[in-house]
Amino acid sequence: MADPYTTLGVQKKASAEEIKKAYRKLAKKYHPDLNPNDKEIEKKFKEITGAYNLLSDPDKRARFDHGEIDDQGTESPEHAYYKAYQQGQGPQAHGGFDFSDIFSNEDMFSRVFKQGGGTSGFGGQDARRGHPFSEKGRDVSVILRINFREAALGTKRSITLLDGKALSVSIPAGIEEGQKLRLKGQGEKGLGNGPSGDVHIEIHIEPHPYFVRKGFDIYLEVPIGLKEAVLGKKIQVPTIHGPVMVNIPEGTNTGQTLRLKGKGIIPEKDGKQGDQYLNFKIVLTDPKDPELHKFVQEWQEKPSEEESIRKAWL
Repeated sequence: MADPYTTLGVQKKASAEEIKKAYRKLAKKYHPDLNPNDKEIEKKFKEITGAYNLLSDPDKRARFDHGEIDDQGTESPEHAYYKAYQQGQGPQAHGGFDFSDIFSNEDMFSRVFKQGGGTSGFGGQDARRGHPFSEKGRDVSVILRINFREAALGTKRSITLLDGKALSVSIPAGIEEGQKLRLKGQGEKGLGNGPSGDVHIEIHIEPHPYFVRKGFDIYLEVPIGLKEAVLGKKIQVPTIHGPVMVNIPEGTNTGQTLRLKGKGIIPEKDGKQGDQYLNFKIVLTDPKDPELHKFVQEWQEKPSEEESIRKAWL
C-alpha cells in the first residue's frame, strides 16, 4: 500500500496549500504529455494524481489518517464490515475527483496547462477529447546571412534548426537588411491539440565589394583612364544580372553618371524595376609617367570655367 504523503513528498501534518504546491510541481514534471510513450512516467503520474485525489479531500484525508480507507479510497475490510453492520448496507465508493480546485487561480501551473471553460481539471473541451491540455508550441528565431546578389535576385536556402529539423526557405528578390520571414507552423510542436509555433527568420545581407544598393537601384563606381575619359570607349561593366557593354562618352569627367535602365533589382511583389547607375571616376594609371608629364607641360590648356570660378574667390 502506497503512502500518499510519501508519494507527494510531504509530511502528514502538511497544510492543504503545501499539498497542492507539491502536487503542482510533480504533475508538471511527470505529466504524460510532456513525457510521451513513457509507461513508467504515466504510472508515476497516476500515483501522484491518486495521492492528491485523496489528500485534497478533507474527509478522505481524515478517514485515511484514521485507517478507515486505503490509498485508493477504498474502505478497509474492518471498517466496511462495521459500517455495513451499523447501516445495513455495504461499503460505498466515494465520489470522483475534480481537478478544478487546483486550477482556480491564474498561477504558473494553470498557464502552462491552459485550463478551458469546463470543470475538468486539465482544460475544458480538450480534456473531453482525450487531450489533457493544449498549448501552442514555441516560436523559433533564426538569423540567416545571405550575400548581396541573393538578396537582390532572390534565392532558396536551407536552414537547420537546433532540433535537427531541416527547412527550405524561399527568399524573395529585393529583400532588405533586417527584414523577417515567417514559416508558419514550422516551430516547436504544440502540446495536446495546440498548434505548432512558427519560425521567424531575420535576414542579414553581406555587403558587396563594389555594388551599393539604394532601394531597388544599384550603384557602381567605375574607374576610367584619362584617355578613356577624353576620347571615350566601349567597356564591359558588371551588373547583378551579368556583365554588359556600355559606351563611355567622349569628355567624361569624374562624378558623371550613366543610367542602365532595368538593370537594378526587380522585386517579386512590387514589380517596379530598379536601375543601375554608373559613377565614373578618372584614375591616372601612373601619375609619375614621364611622357604624361611632358605632354601636360607642353599642352596649352585654355582657362577653364572652374579656374575662372576659383579666381573669383580671391
